[in-house]
Amino acid sequence: MSTPTMDHEFADRCRRSLADEQAASLAATGGWAHVDKDRVHSDWRELYGEIAAAMTGGARPEDETIQDLVGRHYAIACRFYTPSPDAYLGMALLYAEDDAMRDFHNAYHPQMVEFLGAAMRRYAETRL
Repeated sequence: MSTPTMDHEFADRCRRSLADEQAASLAATGGWAHVDKDRVHSDWRELYGEIAAAMTGGARPEDETIQDLVGRHYAIACRFYTPSPDAYLGMALLYAEDDAMRDFHNAYHPQMVEFLGAAMRRYAETRL
C-alpha cells in the first residue's frame, strides 16, 4: 500500500495513529519489555514465508487464505499493543515508506510490501 492508493488526509491520520499508539504503548510497558522479541521475529519470518509462497501461487490480497494469514500478522502485532484500524494501516504505510522496512519485507518477495499493504487494508476494513 502506498499513499497514492489512499487519501492524503486519511494516510496522515493513519501515520499519526501509529505513532501515537506506539508511543503510548512503549511508555506504558517499559519499552515493550513484556514482548518476547525473538519469538515475534521468528513468527513474522515464518508468516512472511507463507505469504510469499501464497503470492507465488497466485493468491490475491482479498483471498480468505491471505486474510487469515493477515489475521496472524495482526495477532503478532497485538503482542506489543492492540493497534486501532488506523494504526494498523499506518503500519502498512510504514512498511512502504521506510527504506529498511520495505527492503526487509520485499526480501521475502519483490512485491511483498504492496501485496501486504493491500491485504492489511482489506483486513482493517472488514475485520477490525
